[in-house]
Amino acid sequence: MISSQKKRIVLVHPRGFNWFPGRRDITDIANRMVPQGMLSIAAYLIREGHDVFVYDCLGPGAPVDLDKQVQAILALSPQIVGFSATTSSFPDAVDIAGKIKKQNSRIVTVCGGVHVSALKEDLLASCPDFDYFVSGEGEITMSELAAAVDPAAIAGLIHRHNGVALANEPRMHIADLDDLPFPAYEKLTGFPRDYHLPLFSYIRTPGATMITSRGCMYQCSYCDRSVFKKGFRYNSAAYIYEHMKYLRDKFGARHVNIYDDLFTANKKRILDLCEKLSRQPLGINFNCAVRVGYTDDDLLKMLREAGCLMVSLGIESADPDMLARHKSGVLLDDVRDTVRRIQAAGLRAKGLFMMGLPGETEASIKRTSDFILSLGLDDMNMAKFTPFPGAPLWSTIREEGVFEEDWRLMNCLNFVFIPHGIESRERLDYLYNEYVKRFYSDAAWRKKFRSRLWQHRKSLLYLLRHLPSFWSAKNQFEPGKNRTA
Repeated sequence: MISSQKKRIVLVHPRGFNWFPGRRDITDIANRMVPQGMLSIAAYLIREGHDVFVYDCLGPGAPVDLDKQVQAILALSPQIVGFSATTSSFPDAVDIAGKIKKQNSRIVTVCGGVHVSALKEDLLASCPDFDYFVSGEGEITMSELAAAVDPAAIAGLIHRHNGVALANEPRMHIADLDDLPFPAYEKLTGFPRDYHLPLFSYIRTPGATMITSRGCMYQCSYCDRSVFKKGFRYNSAAYIYEHMKYLRDKFGARHVNIYDDLFTANKKRILDLCEKLSRQPLGINFNCAVRVGYTDDDLLKMLREAGCLMVSLGIESADPDMLARHKSGVLLDDVRDTVRRIQAAGLRAKGLFMMGLPGETEASIKRTSDFILSLGLDDMNMAKFTPFPGAPLWSTIREEGVFEEDWRLMNCLNFVFIPHGIESRERLDYLYNEYVKRFYSDAAWRKKFRSRLWQHRKSLLYLLRHLPSFWSAKNQFEPGKNRTA
């Protein structure tokens, strides 16, 4: 039982795995992401009076060795250790929790995130080194646990009673996100200097990240909504402005990536934000994502005037049947029109795609690649489809192809699912490598990139400083390379 006094709490962001098991993980060099949800929970617990520490296993200087990570965590003398884990990082969380329990069984171990929110009590039953799981939003649930509320009475908590894993009633969503404090960025060692946005996605440094909404009105087949569910809640324009100002004033941020799925879904709040940023400029650029159907020329123009640099657009595939099945409501003609209007407004357009979804064939992959080149995008990202337990297609995924359920590889960076229309994993890897290279080898894209070299001088300098690591990663995209060491 946890006492009701102030607690020492360590929140841990486990490392997980990258593209190439057995080789050096360079993902933290290329794009070290802030664990945004964990920092929100940290800030909430701090406001409740607890001593909170954040240990980022992907952070600057963090050892890869789990035993060393455990010693660093234990050196903070925690009473509670909480993890926020994805599917691919959950095995690391399990191993770390086990090592912590072996050295001090009195430490309470808790895990939250999409993976445990999807699998709930069945997963806890198989993880004896975790005392509790948190399903859904974690701020209030963790606060009540730290305050020694009876575990059986804490909504959103998954616990054991007489040795049996039980899920309490779901946690109600936080209705007003403006009630939350700004994330505890100060708890990250090396922030913001050592937390890097994707190369060539910014022109000013240092960079930071924000999330200004939770939930989504849509249900794409591949998307795990176990934590925030459907619906759409958001911070007000005033809150977002003050959040950006806080990042500038306290940490010197000059570029912010906003990782909302539906940033522009509520047009009025974005117009209010843009008006405030134009009237009282912060000297900050930002990137955001939009969905087809939630952009008009006036909105795009205001985004540009407010400091927006690049807009990302989820497209996934150029095969109409694939789109209808996996991302309903998105039509190719609308995508073309949206990209054209984004660029006409003076913004950069980045397309987000996904290869290997159920129903994929070599013909659909070729069609998507042709479509990508026809759009004249400024940048693109191609994810490798990964089935997740909380996604709608999870229940039928084994009927759609060959699925290797290796949690460590389930991170959108490895092909663990091979649809019936593709002959082998090796062939899918080959096609992925070829079509990614095709985009970056395109003469029109290269001409556009060369015209912006001076704008991207900071990215180029960073690339040069870490050239050996990036060169090693590039070699993995050559045809015929093996996916494992």
